[in-house]
Amino acid sequence: MAQAFAALSAVEVMAYGLLFFGGIYLVFGLATWTLTRHVLPALGIGRVLDPRALQPGQLRRELQQSGVSILIFGLGMIFPWGLLQLGWAQLAERTPGQVALEILALVIWNDVHFYINHRLLHTRPLRRFHLPHHRSVVTTPFSTYSFHPIEALMLGNVILLPMVVHDFSFWSLLSVPIFSLFFNCIGHANYDFFTRVSPMHWFAASRRHHLHHACYQGNYGFQFTFMDRLFRSVLPPDAAAAQIQQQSQARARRDAGSQAGGHAG
Repeated sequence: MAQAFAALSAVEVMAYGLLFFGGIYLVFGLATWTLTRHVLPALGIGRVLDPRALQPGQLRRELQQSGVSILIFGLGMIFPWGLLQLGWAQLAERTPGQVALEILALVIWNDVHFYINHRLLHTRPLRRFHLPHHRSVVTTPFSTYSFHPIEALMLGNVILLPMVVHDFSFWSLLSVPIFSLFFNCIGHANYDFFTRVSPMHWFAASRRHHLHHACYQGNYGFQFTFMDRLFRSVLPPDAAAAQIQQQSQARARRDAGSQAGGHAG
């Protein structure tokens, strides 16, 4: 497989990249949406984190922005392919155990890389490139790739540095966008899948990222908490409770007022 990938033309690499990223986005996004909107609530498993309604046109906006990100990620496959063509990186054959260790290392690196770039995107010079993603205050699985193009470029280069410092297996590198998107869909699902685990458990990532979108600052990590703990950016579990309750009550009063006005008419 490594030789086959290296032997592809530039156009083929970009075409396969577009199909790959578009395919996993739709599969994971639709699966997570179906699970959290229909299957799990019907089974009484888990709970919705933020009960507020989506913004008008939010899903359409998320899909449009995600389409641009998919274009960037797909065409961006030319860069790892280019490293191989230039001889700056090599793909190696590994045993299943070695592949597992490489994937573990890449999972940890992904969290470090995400945290660094995420914190940069919250600084004054770069925050305007992150605000399109934060327009989704109540998130959906389709918020996952809903980025400004600059943010997509920053987050999409995660495998380039590892490739030049170590000869990874093709399958190890292929796992990065798969587990990244999977965990990202979970994190943006606005659903608490494991209500009994502690807020710092890695199974509670959706809780932590829900708070990040609700509060904007804090909980900058990806799936794990070690970077947030190290840099003291962990949000308390109830950080958004008052805000959500206040807005939910205001909406209920507006709805009650509209119904009263309708009856009076």
